[in-house]
Parts: sequence; C-alpha cells; structure tokens
Amino acid sequence: MRMTDPEPRLLLAVAQEAAEAAAAELRARFGRHVAGVRAKSGPTDLVSDADLAAEAAIRSVLRRRRAGDAVLGEEGGASGEGALRWIVDPLDGTINFLFGIPVFAVSVACEDADGTLAGVVLDPSRDECFAATRSGPATLNGEPIRAPQRGDLATAMVATGFSYDADVRARQAQVLLRVLPRVRDIRRAGAAAIDLSWCACGRYDAFYERGLHAWDVAAGSLIVTRAGLEVRELAATGEQPAGVLAAPAAVIDELYALVGSG
Repeated sequence: MRMTDPEPRLLLAVAQEAAEAAAAELRARFGRHVAGVRAKSGPTDLVSDADLAAEAAIRSVLRRRRAGDAVLGEEGGASGEGALRWIVDPLDGTINFLFGIPVFAVSVACEDADGTLAGVVLDPSRDECFAATRSGPATLNGEPIRAPQRGDLATAMVATGFSYDADVRARQAQVLLRVLPRVRDIRRAGAAAIDLSWCACGRYDAFYERGLHAWDVAAGSLIVTRAGLEVRELAATGEQPAGVLAAPAAVIDELYALVGSG
C-alpha cells in the first residue's frame, strides 16, 4: 500500500503516542524491584512485568488509533492483519533496565509492503525522542539531525552488541579481535535501538550486530538511514546469525570486510 505524503506524519504521531505510553510504564518501574522476571531463550535472556506492561500500553494505543492494522511485538507476537504493520519493542535493553543501567528505549515502527514508513525510538531516561518518516528527515526531539560522514575507519567510534548464546558470543569475540585494532574504539551499550539512534546523531560513527530481530531495528534503521548513513544486512553464515551494519558511505565497505564474514 503506497501512502500519500501526509499519512506517514500521522503514523509517526501515533508511534510517538504509543512510545510515550510505554515509557510511562517504564519510568514508573525503573530503579525499583521489578516483578515477574523470567528467562526466555536462556538464563541471560530475560523478560519482566515491565516489558509486558509497556507492550500492553503500546497495543492499547494502537487498538484505539489504528484498529485495522497488524502488530508484531517482541512479547505479544503477531496479531491482526492489514496493509500496515506495527513493529514494537516495548523495552529494548531489558538487562540494562533490570540492573538499573539507564540505557534502554521503546521502539515503535510502522511498515507497509515497501518497508518502514515511520519510526520512533524513545529514550525515557534522557527524554530523547528520535524519529523519522520514509520521506522526511531524522529528528531528535523535533529538531533535524544529520550523522557525521567520517571518512577514516581508524578514527571511527564503532558500537556493537553480543548474543545471549555463549557459543555465538565466542565467535563474536573473534570478530571483535579483527575490528578493535582498526577503529578508534568499541562501545557496547546493550540496546540496538539506542545504538542506531546514537549513530544518527553522531555519538557513534557506525554500528554492527548479529542476531537481532525486526523489532530491534525497524525504527532505528529508518532513523539512521534518514540521517544519512548506509544500512546493510549482514548475511547469516554457518556459525553466525544474520545482522545489520550501519556506517558512513566512505567506511562501510572496509568495515563490512571485517564483520561481514562472521
């Protein structure tokens, strides 16, 4: 379904409303004992009542504002049918949240058959709202942002993330050994949506990570693309899951050569 120009902006407003509803649930719980913590794929991959309450808040907004659309949420799975689908991560950075580390976000995106139409990454700790539509600029709290176009990988600040699976982590450590001597430094914040958004506003120069899901990157990839960086898929290998790489055009080929083979 192709959209007229005004509609992505209306969808963006819905995404922002939904993200704010989730953020209110997270702010009320952050820094306190969080109930209902349990493992998902393994003992280091956790979900809590905070995740569930935040996703419920998002779905409530979407039912009220966009009742005919489909939804894919990290915790609630897929529901509904429609030409538009909302992709929701109610709490990206659950482990940070549970440990009291203020690096986590709400990610809400809306897509059609051609890709992501609108996306929001809301950081409740800093009151920072990163947003973009497919045809508009990336913004931070309503102000346009543009990613710096670093031309030298040796001076680039590169962000990454690691799998919950110990065997995959071990292979990722081998990739890190290739990357670390070739860049300024590496950062690992623990929330892919934050990493992509921080690339968009210049806090990082590039980001790569494997083993991500659609809800981790749907909004962030649109934001960083509209901010001027290139985004490439990292194909799955025999030992590593698929992933994503975001970087300036001048260094993306060199960085891809280091991380693309897994």
